[in-house]
Amino acid sequence: MTITTVLRASVALTALALSAGAVQAQETTRACLITKTDINPFFVKMKEGATAKAQELGIELMTFAGKIDGDHETQQQAVESCIAAGVQGIMITASDTKAITDSLGQARDAGILVIALDTPMDPIDAADATFATDNREAGRLIGAWAAGQMGDAAADAKIAMLDLSASAPSVDVLRNQGFLEGFGIDVADENVIGDEDDARIVGHEVTSGNEEGGRQAMEALLQIDPGINLVYTINEPAAAGAYEALRSFGMEENALIVSIDGGCPGVQNVQDGVIGATAQQYPLLMASMGVEAIAAFAADGTMPETTEGLDFTNTGVNLVTDDAVEGVTSISVVDGLEQCWG
Repeated sequence: MTITTVLRASVALTALALSAGAVQAQETTRACLITKTDINPFFVKMKEGATAKAQELGIELMTFAGKIDGDHETQQQAVESCIAAGVQGIMITASDTKAITDSLGQARDAGILVIALDTPMDPIDAADATFATDNREAGRLIGAWAAGQMGDAAADAKIAMLDLSASAPSVDVLRNQGFLEGFGIDVADENVIGDEDDARIVGHEVTSGNEEGGRQAMEALLQIDPGINLVYTINEPAAAGAYEALRSFGMEENALIVSIDGGCPGVQNVQDGVIGATAQQYPLLMASMGVEAIAAFAADGTMPETTEGLDFTNTGVNLVTDDAVEGVTSISVVDGLEQCWG
């Protein structure tokens, strides 16, 4: 074999290798996960679920998070980065479910599958699919449980509503209104927080979904009415903060706290009597299903399907308490600890 022949063969092999590498790069599915924060255990577990499933399926996953719950600007920048990176799918728990829709529309126009996790868009069809807890049902469960637990005293309840943020994302509205409906309060417009006129509601305060926010919100409402005896909280970190505020005034035995999340610290707080009951959701499942949906879409354009009778894919919810109320389905704290996260 001549030197020229060897060189030609080498060039051909190099070209073939480069071509194969390019095809392999093109076949690599890329996805983004954008959460509200990277501190809340709920979103930490969501990231773990997405990362594990992406590794299993050979998907390249990029992750982003807001600095705090409510940080819309950082999430918007993350969407722009994902579009620029040429991903096949974006999963997002939006801080502002209305303001983010334009950016997500640009992603969809670019052929990217957009999946809302936990928090539906407003409108919900601003995403191609939603994998979430039935948040209204989660709220309804803790509301119905609280009403049953209080019995006749529910007619004279003094209720503190500890919500998420001033922008009132869909998850905030759904949980808030579900709780009130479960407790037996007319919510007026089911899509609006705070327009009800029931005298039992002392007031609404936002918490940013964290413990410090829950403490401050509880303190503010106690100044309005120190006789508060029922506290609704958007999530378990806010519930922990509310309890600390009550304890600082020696009032922790006076108020029943209910919440939503189902993280291990929250379920432990149910066991310890800090929270009366919580509605448990499953963020790892949401995220892993989202990654699977992106993989299917990248493979052949398959679109996710919704749960029958709903406009989203329901990933399940269970009420966790050891003080069961007749007519309200629940699981024990032991069962809740076996399925908790964080």
